[in-house]
Amino acid sequence: MKRNINIFATALILLCVVTGCKKYLDVVPDNIGTIDYAFRMRTEAEKYLYTCYNNLPYFGDTSSDPGFMTGDELAAQYPSSIYFDIGLYRIARGEQNIVNPIGNYWDGDRGGKPYYQAIRECNLFLENVNKVPDLSDSERKRWIAEVKLLKAYYHFFLFRMYGPIPVIRKNLPVSASIEEVRIPRMPVDSVVNYVVSLIDEAAPDLPAQIMNQTSELGRLTKPIALSIKAQVLITAASPLFNGNPGYANFKDKTGVQLFNPAYSAEKWRKAVDACKEAITAAESAGAALYYYTPESGEKVTDSTKLTMNIRAAISDKWNSETIWGASNAYASWVQSLSQARITSSDPDAIKTPPADNESIRSTLSPPIHIAEMFYSNNGVPIEEDVNYDYANRLTKLRTVTDKDRFYLKKDYETIQLNFDREPRFYADLGFDGGIWYGQGLYNDAKTWFLQAKAGQFGARLGAALFSVTGYWPKKLVNYKNDFGSDSKGYNTKGYPWPVIRLSEMYLLYAEALNELNGPSAEAYKWIDLVRKRAGLKGVVESWASFSKNPAKPSTKDGFREIIQREQMIELVFEGKRVWSIRRWKKAEEYFNKPIRGWDLEQEDAVNYYRVRQIVAPVFTSKDYLWPLSENSLVINPKLVQNPGW
Repeated sequence: MKRNINIFATALILLCVVTGCKKYLDVVPDNIGTIDYAFRMRTEAEKYLYTCYNNLPYFGDTSSDPGFMTGDELAAQYPSSIYFDIGLYRIARGEQNIVNPIGNYWDGDRGGKPYYQAIRECNLFLENVNKVPDLSDSERKRWIAEVKLLKAYYHFFLFRMYGPIPVIRKNLPVSASIEEVRIPRMPVDSVVNYVVSLIDEAAPDLPAQIMNQTSELGRLTKPIALSIKAQVLITAASPLFNGNPGYANFKDKTGVQLFNPAYSAEKWRKAVDACKEAITAAESAGAALYYYTPESGEKVTDSTKLTMNIRAAISDKWNSETIWGASNAYASWVQSLSQARITSSDPDAIKTPPADNESIRSTLSPPIHIAEMFYSNNGVPIEEDVNYDYANRLTKLRTVTDKDRFYLKKDYETIQLNFDREPRFYADLGFDGGIWYGQGLYNDAKTWFLQAKAGQFGARLGAALFSVTGYWPKKLVNYKNDFGSDSKGYNTKGYPWPVIRLSEMYLLYAEALNELNGPSAEAYKWIDLVRKRAGLKGVVESWASFSKNPAKPSTKDGFREIIQREQMIELVFEGKRVWSIRRWKKAEEYFNKPIRGWDLEQEDAVNYYRVRQIVAPVFTSKDYLWPLSENSLVINPKLVQNPGW
């Protein structure tokens, strides 16, 4: 009994250091009385292993994934309603604070999980797993490696949000003094080195791929470990953390400098090596860029296949491109938030779902500047394309002709911005006049399309069920969803959130190569593979043929801009943009753009296609790093607040 008391006392002391003594006394899985009991046999220890996994974020969740709603790629009805938790969106609107921080993963509050509790649980597992008598050596090694990787990931997750953080290598003994348990923040380079060392320890003992797919899909593998390592080192090499002069005076209370003010090219060299190692491991395990193959009964053109290469790469469960799929974060609710109310002009297709279908929430709303972000059909930015009518993109109405019928509804009138765009534009976005393939119709001759003007099928429903911009994140919707036999419901086919895809690793590798040595054939190769899957020519050919700046890919700065835009397009709505723009130190440029949409109250195209501002987001230099709560600073006087807060 004495041992049990000491374990809980140790846990409580550590929590007081890093979380402000919140109500986190339950350190073992539900219905387990002691740590000894939890590790007395394999079946009980396995439950604790899954407890460590259960602390992973709910990726793609609007209320808890800080990468999903805290930037500028998705807006929503405001204030919150019974249909949508607006919590993290408040950060994008400039409502973050130090009294009760939003998305608080330090303490575990307001949409955030308590990640120092998660790290403590990992440490408890690592301290006790060797006690399990009926666990084979090979399985023990694998479990230890999984928990070490989880522990590394939880540190990395906190690092991306808060910068320099306390590193918790092991749980402190009950005999530790008050001063010992008050752990200060560690310098950025020390945090990164520790996270990388944990991953290096874990990777060799992880399987290359999951063999028992019935019960183990979602468990960590070596390619996942190496991909996370690459992300860590890319983040550490990026301008926010690599020689950032804005944090030159950011020190702890003893004068230790928390950010190294000197730029290091060696950090990019490490990132290059890590990306290459991750790609090699993933491809050796069978990973490959996803290409859509129509199922029996589907009759589609090459145009639709190109868009489905993108859509199905997200929602086709456990496909070849998924390096890490989150089995704890099945995308279902987010699909209802992303689905527009669509209609078909073919009365023989299927029974049209009624326009008052409230199971389709239809609230997530990409702003106009996200629609502008996608390339032209020539594979270059619309503002650079010598053939694109950029000046009239927001004012000129056009009627859809036969040549565009697989992307836009024939004879429909819509805005110039929606014409002559790359396939990813039509794959990722729903909009007035756009074709919406799937959802029960699997023939290009009989498809859904979207009518979004006032009084039409996809327009506002009630006070909250509508897109505030007139665009929808179609990419997130599984094309196999259907409206149910009674046409009132909406049946979603959930899929594990694709936390890391192979295309992301290709683009990160191209970025690291360019930052280290500038443009090269090797760097072009990886970005061009992603572009080819999207139906586009290579970077050099596209810019030479269609851009007003044909030499752009030949310079380091120009190619950097191309790579960054390619990442933002390819990974849009996947929770990546927020972290990328922050690490590039471009958030003040992007996250202060007004959120704009169309005039939703209008019934005719001339008036509907008038740009209106919905909200003006607020981002200042202090917002690059999340604030610590005031309570945490009081509990642990060795902690210092992030700059500006």
